[in-house]
Amino acid sequence: MSGSLKDQLLQAGLADAKRAKQFDKEKRKASRIARRSGEVIEDEIKVAAQQARADKVQRDRELNQQREEKAQRKAINAQIRQLIETNEVPRKGGDINFNFTDGKQVKKFYVDAMQQKQLAAGRLAIAKQGDQYALIPAAVADKIAERDVTRVIRCQESDAAKLTAEEEEWYKDYEIPDDLMW
Repeated sequence: MSGSLKDQLLQAGLADAKRAKQFDKEKRKASRIARRSGEVIEDEIKVAAQQARADKVQRDRELNQQREEKAQRKAINAQIRQLIETNEVPRKGGDINFNFTDGKQVKKFYVDAMQQKQLAAGRLAIAKQGDQYALIPAAVADKIAERDVTRVIRCQESDAAKLTAEEEEWYKDYEIPDDLMW
């Protein structure tokens, strides 16, 4: 099939010649009037096509941005995984059950006495890798927190729990055993 859409419709018998000539005449008349008055006739089809192109460009930008964000998240996760794997403190031989909170859940794993003290002092932290938890130095935890704060769990004892001078006097007569574990 060749020719314009009008010719194809006429050949197929879907339009009559009289109606086609009338449409052409109206179109020429409108363009002549527009040229004389200086107006620019905007074709609805062209406007719709431009709008469709603009919409497509916008969708493409959004998709590209989503792809870039996904690639960036993937790269950050790879960096965090590498930091955890290269700097993980081994917990072999740990006999103390250490409890910590991850969100609203209480989790636990075994550490030795030195690691427990370092966790309480803030020299060690816990990093979350999927469902696994790893013990890492505080400096590495800071690097991971720069990338994703939710992946680091700090167990440092807070200063808010310290007793006032009056409360310390009240409890000075009571000795706390060294082997008491909470």
